[in-house]
Amino acid sequence: MKKITGNQLFVKALIAEGVDHIFAYPGGYAIDVFDALYKAEPDTDIEIVLPRHEQGLIHEADGYARSTGNVGVCLVTSGPGATNLVTGIATANYDSVPIVCFTGQVSLPLIGNDAFQEVDIVGCTRNIAKWVITVRDRKDLGRIIKEAFYIARTGKPGVVVVDLPKDVMATLGDDHYPEEVSIRGYKPNKNVNIRQLNRAVGMLYKAKNPLFLVGGGVKIANAHKEMRKFAEITGVPVVSTVMGIGVMPTDHPLFMGNAGMHGRYSANMAISECDVLFSIGTRFSDRITGELGAFAPNAKIIHIDIDTAAISKNVTVNVPIVGDAKIALTELVEIVKDKEPVATAGAFADRIREWNKECPLTLPASEKGVNPQKIFETANELLKDAIVVTDVGQHQMWATQFTTMESETRQFITSGGLGTMGFGIPAAIGACMGNRDTKVVCFSGDGGAQMNIQEMATAVQEETPIIICILNNQYLGMVRQMQDLFYDRRFASTCLCRRRSCQYTCKGPGPDCPPYTPDFVKLAESYGAKGIRVTNEDQIAPAFEAAMKEDKLPTIIEFMIDADRLVLPMVQSGKALDDMILEG
Repeated sequence: MKKITGNQLFVKALIAEGVDHIFAYPGGYAIDVFDALYKAEPDTDIEIVLPRHEQGLIHEADGYARSTGNVGVCLVTSGPGATNLVTGIATANYDSVPIVCFTGQVSLPLIGNDAFQEVDIVGCTRNIAKWVITVRDRKDLGRIIKEAFYIARTGKPGVVVVDLPKDVMATLGDDHYPEEVSIRGYKPNKNVNIRQLNRAVGMLYKAKNPLFLVGGGVKIANAHKEMRKFAEITGVPVVSTVMGIGVMPTDHPLFMGNAGMHGRYSANMAISECDVLFSIGTRFSDRITGELGAFAPNAKIIHIDIDTAAISKNVTVNVPIVGDAKIALTELVEIVKDKEPVATAGAFADRIREWNKECPLTLPASEKGVNPQKIFETANELLKDAIVVTDVGQHQMWATQFTTMESETRQFITSGGLGTMGFGIPAAIGACMGNRDTKVVCFSGDGGAQMNIQEMATAVQEETPIIICILNNQYLGMVRQMQDLFYDRRFASTCLCRRRSCQYTCKGPGPDCPPYTPDFVKLAESYGAKGIRVTNEDQIAPAFEAAMKEDKLPTIIEFMIDADRLVLPMVQSGKALDDMILEG
């Protein structure tokens, strides 16, 4: 058997796993791995992407993984290279995104001695990743890498961190890379309890006000078609979490919108009034439940989830079903295929539609700034097949409210569980790299955009023609909204125009405000990208059309919007879903 270094086996492993992109930033304790990749690159299909910061790097791997279904792969050096991944690890793991992060490490004898750029990254990430491990013996390297990819993509997907000491990677060993993996104690459940499914169906058909709640788990399982078929046969209306957007086409007659803190009035009322809530692939986080004691107070709850720990963790359920959403929904369709629709489902769906007429989702006109609703409606019309990526903030919630998901190819990608500002631009870059034939549009706020704005260089150099829509209200808008509603408009540390010389109690913005920093159009141009500023609604469509003509360069479109715009409806934290703020 041929003897090769651990660095060479690493390259062989990536090839065997079908890796086509690796998002990587070099450094002293990973330099030998990079050298092995450099030597092998002409004979492989692996594209090495060099971002400008490790946080941008992992968000790019995240966007690539979410949009393609492949495992995202990261490679960084030790110390700050590894710790800069931490936010992205938590972001991806929260949303069940399969990523394998390889981190360089000091040689084994130096571990624990406070060596230069030594960090216990296993200790740092143990509670925010699915699995973490340091390779301490060269003979274990191939097996550990194989296990890393297997664990990342199976069961409830997540992030795996593999720490690679420099001396272990330099050691000669056999060139064997295993074809299969068997991990004691890790056997992802691929079966589903048919008896429980039949029990759930029986409960559904006895309901007076039945409702489906779909979450991101249905998307991860790629069970869109099965979910739609199940809904259509039973006739039961459907609401979604933010992460479940796209499972049902937004124009489907049974889809009633997304629910939760900034969900539709009608969707929140549906949850509050249903008597059977059939939930699939959601964690029941506080953003979807509001006050736990008042969540679906009249309902018996059915919950399907691949993660045993998620069931009855936040909301006690009546019918727990552990299993993959696609397998479960396939079986459910088989159970109901010859049945009539649930007798009362149509009447409840009509009632939800009446609630929507009573309180439609719309943003009123304003003389100040561009109406965000018009931005999303124009994007819907001109970019029907685009991958939609968001950052985190008010723009994200408007995107969940007004983005239509009618095309089979359209995707909606956002940071749900962790709510990570700075996610949008790099995630859009990664999505574009994995989908070169599809337009990618990113919606961001002026605050979130600046958190990883250095990745504009990556976007230009990787020739990713993403369209970056920055909704600029000159504030950290979501926090400002809470200050507006609940803190007597004390805008503490949320104004992004504020300078040292500004008065302390400013309620701005106003005519005396200093100019905004930076000028996003000039910033885009400084990176060699295209920059457009939109100040009125007649300019929205031409701006998108100009950006769509670019086939290699990214475009920033800066939309100037009113700082006083609020995302409504809103359920105040700790309040019940039916206790919504409907007017500012």
